[in-house]
Amino acid sequence: MANIYVLLVLVVAANALDWESWKQQYGKTYLGRGEEVLRKKVWESNLQIVQQHNALADQGKATYRMGMNAYADLYNEEFMALKNGGCFLQPKEKKSGASTFQPLTGVSLPAAIDWRDYGYVTDVKDQGQCGSCWAFSSTGSLEGQLFVQLGQLVPLSEQQLVDCSRSYGNAGCNGGWMDKAFEYIKNAGGLETETSYPYTARDGRCYFDLWYAMAVCTGYTDIPTGSESALQQAVGTVGPVSVAIDATGSGFQMYTSGVYYNPSCSTSYLDHAVLATGYGTLNGQDYWLIKNSWGTWWGDQGYIKMARNKNNHCGIVSMASYPLV
Repeated sequence: MANIYVLLVLVVAANALDWESWKQQYGKTYLGRGEEVLRKKVWESNLQIVQQHNALADQGKATYRMGMNAYADLYNEEFMALKNGGCFLQPKEKKSGASTFQPLTGVSLPAAIDWRDYGYVTDVKDQGQCGSCWAFSSTGSLEGQLFVQLGQLVPLSEQQLVDCSRSYGNAGCNGGWMDKAFEYIKNAGGLETETSYPYTARDGRCYFDLWYAMAVCTGYTDIPTGSESALQQAVGTVGPVSVAIDATGSGFQMYTSGVYYNPSCSTSYLDHAVLATGYGTLNGQDYWLIKNSWGTWWGDQGYIKMARNKNNHCGIVSMASYPLV
């Protein structure tokens, strides 16, 4: 009995030490003792989830690993509300500027590609506490196409999309659609750079100046819903593609490595927009290489490998598109 008591004391002490180290690592401070007690309780609950999941990964029963990242003191519901504003990306109507991707026969695709290696992809950004993922996904694919056009990689303005595209059906920090962002850029005459129209992570007044527009958009191409082969051809031949996914679940929140596969993922409930920057195979598992907009302290330096050729896993091809320049 005494040995069990000593063991429990040691476990509590170790957790307390880990908690303090984690707070220091991510610069965490809380408003009062009550808030810290709550956050520590959530952190300990998430620690159990991480340990249990990684034990399955060690046994070969899970294809990815989790870790105690900067968001480990949040319940998953809190985290999703914080990052995406609780927004739900619904299928959109086809607009006049849209075309549908037509896969070509006889095209030889590389077995794997990572467009970062070719200069198409800007550094990982952080949307902060604003549901503007759709804007980051939109600029990401446009940055890639602008690189093809100019041979220069230029970070573009998410804030302009947040502030200025409401009349097209977007809702700023409360969600939006990539195709509607492309439609706005097309009609507005262009998109400014991140430098000339910097990100603030909040809704603001539109002050777009056409003089500073760096990128134009003549239309956009939608990938046929559910066709991973079409998405592979688009990513493999065109460049990074904007996609929407179901990002719910603690596994996504605290992903660190491996190929993310969640059998309960939805193909129709899409609550997050990201950028498909490549694809490949890891330990026999096909994956999509996905750039997120939650900073480099999330995931694998801001990226996640998501299961590919798994029946449109997490809706990866339910709302995929790229801009034309």
